[in-house]
Amino acid sequence: MLRYARIKLFYFLKGLVAPHARRGRMQDFERLLQPSSGTRIIDLGGTPHIWEFVDTPMDITIVNLPDSNMREETDSHHNFTFIEGSATNLPDFADNHFDIAFSNSVIEHVGGPENERLFAQEVRRLAPSYWVQTPSIWFPLEAHTGIPFWWWIPKRVKDMLHRRWEKILPDWNLMILGTVVIKKTDLNSYFPDGTLKTETMLGLPKSYYTYRVQR
Repeated sequence: MLRYARIKLFYFLKGLVAPHARRGRMQDFERLLQPSSGTRIIDLGGTPHIWEFVDTPMDITIVNLPDSNMREETDSHHNFTFIEGSATNLPDFADNHFDIAFSNSVIEHVGGPENERLFAQEVRRLAPSYWVQTPSIWFPLEAHTGIPFWWWIPKRVKDMLHRRWEKILPDWNLMILGTVVIKKTDLNSYFPDGTLKTETMLGLPKSYYTYRVQR
């Protein structure tokens, strides 16, 4: 139970810090992509909350896997549409159906390099402009587990931790097992026409985002 309390404490503290980081991230998004009122956005794997940091009212379609329970009633200046589907394959939408394709901390969860490439292809196909963000491997505190230097821990130690987590938090453990790290070079290869930037915290690389702007 103590280990469970540690995880709860980490997410509590993360909840205090995250709004500040997201506000700055979305300010960069608005400054660089300059959406106008009514801009059509597809948010792959997101929720409405992050969009409350964007003042410009937009038409936002949020895509999540079936049974992800991301559909929410929200009082917002944006117009939200919620659909179920896989961000690696959205054949119901034609090329450039949207103005901007957006994703915040999702590509590391889609299931490995092949699905990451498919995800990137859909992002680039669905809209002429895009914004994709993912955590950095170099930030000391891993964003999902709350464990320092998680990606550098030996496999045998990780396996031991996963066996413990499976007993107390099986769904959370499954999410951690399905999370990989996207290196800067990989993000560049998936989005060769994007501009890559580093988001920092305390002078350390916290995450990367890549974006393309086409009018």
